[in-house]
Amino acid sequence: MSTASTRLPEGRYGRSSDERADRKLKIAGAVLGAALLALVGYFAYHYVGQNRISGEVITFEPHKNSVSVHLEVRKDSGASGYCTVRSQAEDGSEVGRADFRFDGGATRIDKVVTLRTTSPGTTAELLGCHAD
Repeated sequence: MSTASTRLPEGRYGRSSDERADRKLKIAGAVLGAALLALVGYFAYHYVGQNRISGEVITFEPHKNSVSVHLEVRKDSGASGYCTVRSQAEDGSEVGRADFRFDGGATRIDKVVTLRTTSPGTTAELLGCHAD
């Protein structure tokens, strides 16, 4: 005995609606994935390729009305720019912020800068460096 098939004959009535939806989802996913990849590539190029000056805080020493900050700055030869440093009090409020300029032909600069504060600061944070 044979049982009756409930499926339609293959290829006779075109594609099912599920196959069409799957195809549209695959296309939409590929387009969105390519757009995301392009966006990440753009931001990576802009951050790495265009940033000609960078720095880091090596150490800091808080005082009563200032904070001494040892900065190490790396930049392209001949590039000029500035680094922004801030200090916060124990309660998290900002007590000082300043921009420090770095010019000249040196590619690596170690410098101790003094950030004046309105009250005793407990931190020294490099917010970023920007080329002119």
